[in-house]
Amino acid sequence: MPGLDAQVARYVDHLTVERGLAANTLVAYRRDLSRYTRYLTWLGRADLGEVTEPDVTGFVRDLREGSQEHPALSATSAARAVVCVRGLHRFCLLEGITTHDPSRDVHPPTVPKRLPKAIGVAEVESLLAAAAADDSPRALRDRALLEVLYGTGARISEAVGLDVDDLDLASEGDGPAGTVRLLGKGSKERLVPLGSFARDAVEAYLVRGRPALAQSGTGTPALFLNARGGRLTRQSAWAVLRSAAERAHLSVPVSPHTLRHSFATHLLDGGADVRVVQELLGHASVATTQVYTLVTVDKLREVYAASHPRARVAGH
Repeated sequence: MPGLDAQVARYVDHLTVERGLAANTLVAYRRDLSRYTRYLTWLGRADLGEVTEPDVTGFVRDLREGSQEHPALSATSAARAVVCVRGLHRFCLLEGITTHDPSRDVHPPTVPKRLPKAIGVAEVESLLAAAAADDSPRALRDRALLEVLYGTGARISEAVGLDVDDLDLASEGDGPAGTVRLLGKGSKERLVPLGSFARDAVEAYLVRGRPALAQSGTGTPALFLNARGGRLTRQSAWAVLRSAAERAHLSVPVSPHTLRHSFATHLLDGGADVRVVQELLGHASVATTQVYTLVTVDKLREVYAASHPRARVAGH
């Protein structure tokens, strides 16, 4: 039977080639698995076939309590590590590398639900208006970028990864003003409608902005270009958003994910079905999307408490 390192390497190959996990996810999984193998080695386990359920439980405890070598992990990070370890043991069992799964009954720590941070429609409009500081190529790009982020709910990596050919700006009747093909996590593609505001901003950038930026480059299919004519990076896209937020004098911190959260929240506030929002966001599970429904429920409570005559506490 191969040793720990060989068994883990085989699982990582499976995640890379067959599962097609995103690069950042693979980095985190490799880190978690490295910590797990060191823990098992410390216990004297030579391969995964020797691991017991108490071993896995002890590892979870070590994650949460920390040690001299590693600080304690948050519930979210520890839960990710446990999911990774369970995937490793399940893979080895299915592949016949081991004869049992000691992690089957070990569950990840409970992760507290954190409500996504969203901003109001008026704040979004102020942000988008602030992006168009003038009619320069970079300002046209910035407005188009932020309109796409809010208009499609795209992740920042998905937006900067767009090529010109990923756009279809043809509108059909009273429907959306076009579509955009986004490449999400695990290299999964999805088509998302592009609203008229985003379409107009992108068209203005393609006609009057991108050609000027492209003159400094060597030719790239990327939609959003930097001042040197190359593909805009995630860091530069962050800078674009920060600059627009400062000019808009927003009172709350704003990140690219804020626009994604606002996209989902505003759709649900407008009556969109949660499964439709799930498809638009590219979530693998509707459970991930349902956290946004908590936001809208909180909003309903606030409106009810402020508006209903029998909702107020007596004497107030």
